[in-house]
Amino acid sequence: MKPMKKINNQADYNEVMAKINSLMAKGSKGASAKDLAQIRELALLAQDYEHKRYTVEAPTTLEGMIEMKMFEMKLKQKDLAKMLEVSDTKLSLIMNGKQKPDISFLKAIYAKLKIDADFILQHA
Repeated sequence: MKPMKKINNQADYNEVMAKINSLMAKGSKGASAKDLAQIRELALLAQDYEHKRYTVEAPTTLEGMIEMKMFEMKLKQKDLAKMLEVSDTKLSLIMNGKQKPDISFLKAIYAKLKIDADFILQHA
């Protein structure tokens, strides 16, 4: 396989992924330093292609933004409730749209989840 500077299409991507898989199949004991460097180079090419090709749209609701932050922080709803110093029930009601968030809740998501204040004001 010739060295690539960029992945231009799905066929190039598939070729890179096949090469990564074949190098990875050698295992950590069978791979040389050159193999490991090549894996890293190919993985960075693949990552760049994936970031350009597969985009995730930003949340458009406050609940969606909170869910995204929970995912990023690897938090369960009960852990988030504890972090925000609210009851599990209150958080559940807000997340399900059955209760409007109050000022203390909005301050907590701003401070602890680092949700942009403009986003909060537009979606609260």
